[in-house]
Amino acid sequence: MSNSPSARPGGLAALFSVAGRPTEIKVSFWIWFAGGILGAMGGLLGMLASLVLFAAAPAAAAAVVTLMLLASAVGVAQMVFAVKMKAGRTWARVALTALAAITLGLAVMNMLTGMGQGGNWAAFLVSLAATVLMWLPNSRAWFAAGPSRNTSAE
Repeated sequence: MSNSPSARPGGLAALFSVAGRPTEIKVSFWIWFAGGILGAMGGLLGMLASLVLFAAAPAAAAAVVTLMLLASAVGVAQMVFAVKMKAGRTWARVALTALAAITLGLAVMNMLTGMGQGGNWAAFLVSLAATVLMWLPNSRAWFAAGPSRNTSAE
């Protein structure tokens, strides 16, 4: 047995372990976690790309950089919520559901204003699938079991 951080209970391997969870929770976790990574990376890359705007339009550039930082923060929060949801925290499941609702709101707003990207609908549909998985009967039963449920490496 190794002394590496990933080999110890509660180490890095435990962060990504989905053993003992219903399939719905496993799939939902990976969708939310991967989406969070993409959101954080997209926000950071967008922020870096918008830095060239400072030469031409400093006020607009500051707004874009702020929005990109916010997008990165939401992506990181989504990853944290996904890990906590996988650990059985009901509040995290509710927070992820709220993020899906916000994604729907942004997609509708972008459609009505003609601004933004069509990708918002794809993002909403993916988050909708992950949300539905968290609320299916098997998932609800697993959350209801609370601390007595048999999960390894929370």
